[in-house]
Amino acid sequence: MLQDFFHNQWALGAAQAAASALLVLAVMLLARRRKIHLEREMIVALVRGLVQIVAVGSVFIVLLRRPAWTGMALLAAMIVAAARISAGRAKGIPGTFPVSLCAMAAGSGCVIVLMMLAGVIDTTITSLVPLGSMLIYNAMNANSLTLNRFRAEVESHFGLVETALALGADSKDAVAPYSAVSFRTSLIPAVDSLKSLGIVWIPGLMGGMLLAGTDPIYAAVYQFVTISMILSSSGLTSLVSSVLIRARAFSPADQLLLRPGASAPGGALSAPPK
Repeated sequence: MLQDFFHNQWALGAAQAAASALLVLAVMLLARRRKIHLEREMIVALVRGLVQIVAVGSVFIVLLRRPAWTGMALLAAMIVAAARISAGRAKGIPGTFPVSLCAMAAGSGCVIVLMMLAGVIDTTITSLVPLGSMLIYNAMNANSLTLNRFRAEVESHFGLVETALALGADSKDAVAPYSAVSFRTSLIPAVDSLKSLGIVWIPGLMGGMLLAGTDPIYAAVYQFVTISMILSSSGLTSLVSSVLIRARAFSPADQLLLRPGASAPGGALSAPPK
């Protein structure tokens, strides 16, 4: 319907963005009626998302004229930004930014480099940056889930952790079971995406390849390759994060820092699950 009123591509894009934003605001109002207040977070997310993605589109205009190494520099900057966002969602745990940065550099960074060397990811900017950003984005989500679930698990089992410490257990060993739970939980979205591929959803990458005239079978296989890379990147990120975060749960004197009710409000969970 919007195509009938807007014939200029920029005007059409603005109208489509407005329609999708209005739908998000409608969901926000429905949540508000249930006394769930997400207005500020949703509005900030909408504005930031629109500004950032338009800025990236503008950057691509410049990047297309630059050598291939500039794509790697942009991905490195994305990893730093993603680590900061992920760390901000895990309030209540000290030192989450260096943990997130190391985990995401090891996870998404290693997978991107290995797949480039293997020839799975093309080194051209138009291929490297979109695919690399997909891996970084999903690694960021996995890292956030790992940190939040680890904190929730430790807070809800703090009595058992302190008992283990009192009996002489090493601090990292005392929280190791909850680190393992956080790792398994963080991979649920990536695993479910791979299991439901082609049955529940057909990702946009495959659709774009089909529109570009790619053979349907190759497009389907490459979509599987992409989701598999996402699972690898998310898994490695979560694994590194779950190992590094164990030391952050304790003070230098091995005193447990994560206790029920100690988490700051905001993006983090404020209470242990029942």
